[in-house]
Amino acid sequence: MIRDFFLGFIKIHILYHAAEGPVYGAEMARELGRHGYDISPGTLYPTLHGLEGSGYLISEERVVAGRRRKYYLITPKGQEALEEARARIAELVHEVLGE
Repeated sequence: MIRDFFLGFIKIHILYHAAEGPVYGAEMARELGRHGYDISPGTLYPTLHGLEGSGYLISEERVVAGRRRKYYLITPKGQEALEEARARIAELVHEVLGE
C-alpha cells in the first residue's frame, strides 16, 4: 500500500515539474532522489510513458550532446489533474495534520 501512495506522489511531482518546463527521465530521477524517492529506471520510465499514454504529458525527442533525449511537457489534461491534486492535497493536509 505504501508503494502505491508513493507512486501517486511521484506522478504528482512529475506533473508539477513538467508544468514548470520540459523534463527528462534522468533529471526527474535526480529531482525525486532529492526528495527521498529511490526510484529505479524500471519504475520511472514506465511511469512517464503511462502519464503520456493517459494524455497527461506529451513528449518530444531532442538531440543533446549527440544523444537522443525524450523531454516531457504537461498537457492541458495534465494541468487540470495537477490542479485537482493540489486541492485534494491541501484538504488532506488540513484534515490529517489539523492545520
